[in-house]
Amino acid sequence: MSDKPNAVEVEHLAKRFGDFTAVDDVTFHIPVGEIFGLLGPNGAGKTTIIRMLCGILLPTSGQAWVMGFDITRQPEEVKRRIGYMSQKFSLYSDLTVIENLDFYAHIYELPAAKRKQRMSELIEMAGLRGREKELTANLSGAWRQRLALACAIVHEPPMLFLDEPTAGVDPVSRREFWNMIYDLAARDVSVLATTHYMDEAEYCNMIGMMYNSRLIALDEPDALKVSIPGTLLEIECDAPDRAEAAARRFPGVVNAALHGILLHVTVEDAALAAPLQQALEQERVVIQRIEAVLPSLEDTFVSLVEAQDRAHQ
Repeated sequence: MSDKPNAVEVEHLAKRFGDFTAVDDVTFHIPVGEIFGLLGPNGAGKTTIIRMLCGILLPTSGQAWVMGFDITRQPEEVKRRIGYMSQKFSLYSDLTVIENLDFYAHIYELPAAKRKQRMSELIEMAGLRGREKELTANLSGAWRQRLALACAIVHEPPMLFLDEPTAGVDPVSRREFWNMIYDLAARDVSVLATTHYMDEAEYCNMIGMMYNSRLIALDEPDALKVSIPGTLLEIECDAPDRAEAAARRFPGVVNAALHGILLHVTVEDAALAAPLQQALEQERVVIQRIEAVLPSLEDTFVSLVEAQDRAHQ
């Protein structure tokens, strides 16, 4: 547990639109300078949480504070202290790089005496030196992403909200983007990021897993991985689809899921590996390899979702 003060505190937050519940009784906190990830599929409630924390949407029930300010009673105070970046990159395509930065510097009322220096710092941080006069419309997705981040933090906010910030960006650019986020966190900027990329969630200090509007798990990435009961078997075979169907029928199998060309099967006991292999071979599945492996975040999420679905049924 961190002994730092909290940048964000959320208690039993809920949002309903008529009969539809978008966010259902969510509680978490984010210590200053830490990166918190909300992980889950589209429609799980992640964006709605961010919009409430940014003071854009009023919660139906529950409470939350951002940098010590109540999101319901003091939304304008919240907005002054946050940066926000969405997957759509809120940039003006017909403006140049430097014009976009200058526009946001004015929007955030950055003092004129500080504006030029701050914009120069951000150009350097984002690696956009030499591209200042390039039209934003002509930038690649990765460069637009860097510019969008620079615009979001032009006023040096202590709290940063990132809503699916790397959607559609290649893996190398995603890693470089997260290096910039780490640099911000090292300067005590607190970050809440939503994502549906399992590997991206590994960059976060703490992860909240969202499913069907609820927070179904909350812990550090490594702790979440070892929370799955049983033993995870990774199977390489010639017919993973058929093997998955057969594995699901085998006694002692908790769940089975395809991971590309590999099959991941969680069993109640490691001793079931040999009889499971025999059962699959009887189904004319040729096994090249079967071994126990450490779970990934994807394994953890699949296991938790299946458990939720079974409980619901």
